[in-house]
Amino acid sequence: MTFNAIESYTKAYESFNNASLHLETQSNSTCALSESWQWIFSFQPIYMWIVFVLGFIENMFVLMVFLLHKNRCTVAEIYLANLAAADLLLVCGLPFWAINISSGFKWPFGSFLCVFINGLIVLNLFGSIFFLMMVSIDRYLALVKTMSFGRMRTGRCAKINCLIIWIFAVIASLPKTIFRRVRYFPEFGVMACVIDPPFPNWNVVTGLLLTIIGFLIPLTVILYCSFHIMKVLRNNSMQEFKEINKEKKASVLVLVVLLVFIICWLPFHITIFIDTLHMLELLPGCAMSNLIEIATQISSYLGYSNSCINPLLYVMVGNHFRKKTKEVYNQFRIRKQRGRNASIPTDFTADTIRTSISMGPQKNRILI
Repeated sequence: MTFNAIESYTKAYESFNNASLHLETQSNSTCALSESWQWIFSFQPIYMWIVFVLGFIENMFVLMVFLLHKNRCTVAEIYLANLAAADLLLVCGLPFWAINISSGFKWPFGSFLCVFINGLIVLNLFGSIFFLMMVSIDRYLALVKTMSFGRMRTGRCAKINCLIIWIFAVIASLPKTIFRRVRYFPEFGVMACVIDPPFPNWNVVTGLLLTIIGFLIPLTVILYCSFHIMKVLRNNSMQEFKEINKEKKASVLVLVVLLVFIICWLPFHITIFIDTLHMLELLPGCAMSNLIEIATQISSYLGYSNSCINPLLYVMVGNHFRKKTKEVYNQFRIRKQRGRNASIPTDFTADTIRTSISMGPQKNRILI
């Protein structure tokens, strides 16, 4: 889903732009940054632009299919559409940081966008995993608790749940956004978008908040639901129920999306946790500091790529999504054909009127 990479950009800003390439740790010891930082900073903008272009096109495509299809979305599709919207918000914030990094961390977009863009990115981080959690819960109710909680699986309930998740994601992202500032660094001669923490251990608190609330709790729910879903999928005695087979097809896509999400974002959250231990001086040392900084960058790249992979999974694994895509295409093709036919009737209508007029008396004579 990301903000820790941006924190690393900001933290590394002072060190990378300094001629001596230092990094001041909490123990006030000076650690030399490795030369790999230069390659990382040169690679980041290119990578962000690629993710932006692919993610924007793919997620817009997914949203258009869900929105333009003549039938209503299922409960799972409502959650997946909101996930696509969250991914779209993430990729739309990347060009700003690509430009910022390319210009040597000179933030040219003003104070409002400094707060707003970072808010969108953190919003995605919290929102995406909770939308996936709700998708897994829906599959759990559909396959495991089929008779008990059927009434809860309605489109109205899903939309209310999505609204609650968006509100929660906004609130959860506030600690990482409200303290954003555009500050001038006279030693480097730039205006940079940075976080101005209210107290020394603020980064530790927000890191734990992200790890526990933004990953461990929803991941526990996802794993519990996925375990029971897979038990039902392997249960041959359930094959005779047509409705169960229908739900199983939708569940395969959900399980694949969940697996890819965990693969993409687990390294990032592990790095966040290690960084929290480092800030608490439980894992001290210059080598650890450099390792964490580089691992944060790489794990963030892997997390960014999830916003591009999800739409591809819908097409490759989601049979129902492919069917919807074809139906939306046919809708537009039929409308286009009707539009062409609507431009012909001027002469055709006139001929029809003349024919009906000339045939009128003949019919009367025949009837008489």
